[in-house]
Amino acid sequence: MRLMHKAVFAAALVLPVAAGAQTTQGFYVSGAAGPSVRESFSISGAQQMSGLMGSPAQPSGKAYATSRLGWAGVAAAGYGFRTDVLGFQNGIRLELEGNYRGNDIRKLKEFGQNLSNSGGTTRTYGAIGNIYADVVLGRFAGVQVAPYLGLGVGFANVQFDRAHGTLTSNGTNTRIDGQSNASLAYNLMAGTTFGLDSVTPGLSATLEWRYYTALNLPINTYVNAPGTSPLGTNATLHRTTQPNCCHDNSVLVGLRYAFGSTPAATPAAAPAPQPVPTAGVARTYLVFFDWDRADLTARARDIIKDAATNAGRASVSRIEVAGHADRSGDAAYNQRLSMRRAEAVAAELVHDGIARSAITLQAFGESRPLVPTADNVREPQNRRVEIVLR
Repeated sequence: MRLMHKAVFAAALVLPVAAGAQTTQGFYVSGAAGPSVRESFSISGAQQMSGLMGSPAQPSGKAYATSRLGWAGVAAAGYGFRTDVLGFQNGIRLELEGNYRGNDIRKLKEFGQNLSNSGGTTRTYGAIGNIYADVVLGRFAGVQVAPYLGLGVGFANVQFDRAHGTLTSNGTNTRIDGQSNASLAYNLMAGTTFGLDSVTPGLSATLEWRYYTALNLPINTYVNAPGTSPLGTNATLHRTTQPNCCHDNSVLVGLRYAFGSTPAATPAAAPAPQPVPTAGVARTYLVFFDWDRADLTARARDIIKDAATNAGRASVSRIEVAGHADRSGDAAYNQRLSMRRAEAVAAELVHDGIARSAITLQAFGESRPLVPTADNVREPQNRRVEIVLR
């Protein structure tokens, strides 16, 4: 049931919206922070010692610690790769993360009984290598949106600062103190990126759910008893392993900045009067695509290069880039596909020396075929991007 709840929450953060977002590419840095809930963890080793040292004998019952709402913070640096798999614009990111979490102890229980005067804190910090998969689903209210899933593996140190309490029924006092050795840790992440290119190119906000856990932590547990017992009045369980500490669920809000980004595409403006063509310079170019693809062929790159070269020769004030698709498949999908094709051509024009601010993008989906066809017909000439020099 716990895993089902996590899966439902993760899915809610990656629901689809409309078309047109872009993945994070190249080097980036990020940071995020937010509330963190630490799940209860077993203190059965301390309970065993309390039962041996205290008197009278105690009934059976679970032993665990619970924590108050705390906070988590992460900072990371990484690199993103655009992949475009299965006709969707998507990407992979690799990053190295440093993290910190802090929670106060709410209560300790032994033999099913609350320990009196419970208190103390736990702090977790470490480093993890993460891998993310970004899936571009589009725009919402003009904001670029790209959900993602991720996982990571690394190490964690957990510091217990006098987590303590007294078992009133037999007088024993339990204290968990000190710092663990480095232990295996992992992340599970689901979130959504909201592009802020209108503020600063390359800047985006993130909203993320994260499940984090540290496994098999060896820590020091101390138990004291009043009077005498078979073990004396003070015993220490050195390096007791806590197999269930520490599982954290957090919701993090953050910022990410990708270096070297260009401004995002904006809707095309109303057509301006067309200037008189320069003799010998073509003004319209057609770039064709394979079925259900948005990547550029070698021939397509040559055509785009010709357009960029001729734009430099003529008095061009604007370059219009319009994406189209054939009528095979769903119309909404074809709309997104035509935008990805237009974005691919615009990116290549920028690569060939055209200023991004001089390019306007449009996506017409299957609504303006070059060759009229029936629905669900694959027509190569309709899978195109038109470049017009204005």
